[in-house]
Amino acid sequence: MQCRRRATPESRSTFQFVALGILCALIMLTASCANTRDTRVQGIVWQIDNATARPVGDWNLLGVQQLLIQWIVVDDIAFVPDAGVPTATNMPDWARIGREPWAKDVVLGLAGYTDENRARANVEKLAKMSEQVAKVSLPLHVTGYYFPVEVDPSWGDAPKLAALLRSLPRPLWISVYDRSNVGGKALADWLASWLPADIGVFFQDGCGVYARVPAVTREYLDALSQKLGRDRVRVIAEAFRPSEHGGFRAVTASELRAQLSAYDGYFVYLFDGPHYVSNELTRALAPRAAGRRGATP
Repeated sequence: MQCRRRATPESRSTFQFVALGILCALIMLTASCANTRDTRVQGIVWQIDNATARPVGDWNLLGVQQLLIQWIVVDDIAFVPDAGVPTATNMPDWARIGREPWAKDVVLGLAGYTDENRARANVEKLAKMSEQVAKVSLPLHVTGYYFPVEVDPSWGDAPKLAALLRSLPRPLWISVYDRSNVGGKALADWLASWLPADIGVFFQDGCGVYARVPAVTREYLDALSQKLGRDRVRVIAEAFRPSEHGGFRAVTASELRAQLSAYDGYFVYLFDGPHYVSNELTRALAPRAAGRRGATP
């Protein structure tokens, strides 16, 4: 029998200290590796206005190839020609946008109003206007359409959309949020009760106003996918947070990483590129891709 030295309190304390140091180092190494890993996102949203009529960005470093345009007519002002309403002061260079790597595919938002109550009160007018502006020819690879009147369970007349949207082109999407926090299953059941089966859903994650945490958003996405089908569900990741000075600020890279990691496996759009996702933020999220481009955060 071999003689074993009995561990003293001092030796146990030394061992625990060393073990704790190794554990901390591993945690720091894991966090460091996560921060050097490129974040991947499929789409970017552009909420077009006069201030952002000429969008530029390095969003393709994130893997973005699809542009979701919030609308091309807003508040009875058109950002495209031949829409039958007055045109905006600053018109986009649609040909240049169509050549951008982050706009290889485009989901074209149609006619809307910035004020939600006004949009809902005029939903029939917006549907008719959208039918017309969808016919406008643009030098874009349009792969879908979006009707930009947002839906949530508190809107009692939302089911009327089913008839109004019949004349709009497909593939067609609407956006959905949950102001009342009814939960993913209740929201999915409500949508399934009236939403046509050929219309998809962009679910707004609510993280930008702290309505919910990303893990809860994931529960919503899974419930919606189970009820509606995975192909009909995509998520809008809000890339902003309330600012201490009022209004909103852009997310930090660490905030957005945590947000996006919860949505792994889903098609994700960042809302929105020109206002909140700067080149600095993009490069911080995709350091390897930025390095290959010769750009550092």
